[in-house]
Amino acid sequence: MEDSTQTELQTLVTHTTIFNGAEDSPLLAPRGVFLTQGKLLVADTAQNRLFIWNKLPETEHQAADIVLGQAGKSATGRNAGGGANASSLFYPSGIWSDGQKLIVADAWNHRVLIWLNFPEEDGQPADVVVGQPDFSRNEPNVEGISHTPSAQSLNWPYGVFSDGQQLWIADTGNRRVLHFNTIPTENFAAANQVIGKPNFEERDYDHEDPIWPYSVKIGPQGQMAIADTQYYRVLIWNDWKTATQEKADVIIGQASFEGNGQNQFGWFPKANTLNWCYDTCFYQNGLWVADTGSSRILWFEDIPKEHNTPANNVLGQDDFTTGSENKNTIWSTEESLYWPFQVCIEGQTMVAADTGNHRIVINHLNF
Repeated sequence: MEDSTQTELQTLVTHTTIFNGAEDSPLLAPRGVFLTQGKLLVADTAQNRLFIWNKLPETEHQAADIVLGQAGKSATGRNAGGGANASSLFYPSGIWSDGQKLIVADAWNHRVLIWLNFPEEDGQPADVVVGQPDFSRNEPNVEGISHTPSAQSLNWPYGVFSDGQQLWIADTGNRRVLHFNTIPTENFAAANQVIGKPNFEERDYDHEDPIWPYSVKIGPQGQMAIADTQYYRVLIWNDWKTATQEKADVIIGQASFEGNGQNQFGWFPKANTLNWCYDTCFYQNGLWVADTGSSRILWFEDIPKEHNTPANNVLGQDDFTTGSENKNTIWSTEESLYWPFQVCIEGQTMVAADTGNHRIVINHLNF
């Protein structure tokens, strides 16, 4: 298995570039990464800022063209050292953009920010806030952690996705996914549908629904993948439109809805197990899964049709049974990973937020 896996890996990636951000203000635990029209967007999560590079960097260090969340590119304060406002960020995570609009999950402000036109200057304020009545409010579910959720509120939203028309938000702390028929253009918009709960006010949860949905992605044929982190699984719907009425069609990482063990209660990972998975990425006919806790990214050549399907390949480890950070070494290498949180692919270029190594890994795929 180890030899064949290594051979397969060599056919998947032609070469890798490691990127650490600006030399004088490097990345710190970035959790979000996105590619759009050749631009690289990085949520420098632990430093409360989002960087934009207008072209994909080709060297280890390069200053960003634009920073959001701060007035200057080296600043790092929570909400820029003050209260929440239209220009501030507090633990930004998920990112989506089509090069025209920009949507960011501003997780610890319990809101999602939308730029209706792609930002062009440092500290540019967002145009729309989702999850809060205005830009100055930032309590979970508007009134605080004990407040009942609604169609308008958010609690630790970590993931966002759009097809350019609709919007999905992984409202992680409320253990649900919200769907908006159109990308909101006004503050405090109400979601049209909720996935994972019978109604917008429900807080209880069931093992057949997403327990801790960290990211949500929609595939090219209308499939939906939710990275259900706390149950160490990915939930797949063959058609996202059925998700409000039906349970997931397929589970990756567990044999049944009742299963909830890290690596299925094993000491070591396998090709069919997951450990703190935080993201997925549809690609061609298959799916990449960020198996964060095992410091690897799994590749499924075809979107699984049955529960507990094993992956076909792995990045970040030499085999399926190793799950330690940086391949059992204390040093990072081009081939190693340390808690990868998010994955995005444009064309044949894959970018991964290699969070524990405080860097972005840029892989050039060979298929």
